[in-house]
Amino acid sequence: MPATKGRTNRNRTASRQSRPFTLWREVLTAYVAPALTAGVAGVATGQQDLAVAACTSIAGTSALVAFLIGTWLRNGGQPRRWTTTTPRVALTTALVITAAGAAALLGWFTAQWLPAHTSIPATPWLERLRIDLPVSAALATTIVTLRWRTTTTSAT
Repeated sequence: MPATKGRTNRNRTASRQSRPFTLWREVLTAYVAPALTAGVAGVATGQQDLAVAACTSIAGTSALVAFLIGTWLRNGGQPRRWTTTTPRVALTTALVITAAGAAALLGWFTAQWLPAHTSIPATPWLERLRIDLPVSAALATTIVTLRWRTTTTSAT
């Protein structure tokens, strides 16, 4: 019986090992996951604007940020030394603050500047960008950075 127990533990360890970091898979997941969760929430609660935003500003921002952060972290397949040696929490925090800050500025700029300088009227969907963009950017950055770091750390 003890031999079976040891074999089972090795199988569990092998099954917990993560898949390699594949950028297209991470970007696809970054789009589909928020589109489904926010879309279902919008339909279930009768919020049509949330259902539409789920597939546009929420999921689109998430996928774009996942692509940008993932590409930058990989740097052509050769990660920067400081990104692999910095503690995982510190790296993730720094990238989340940067990405969410840039997305918040973009959301604010779009919600304020577009109606003031173009024929686009101030609408509720423009106001949603102030929240949708930074939240989506923060979540996508966190997930992609932690996922990349896990696969990079185990590979080195």
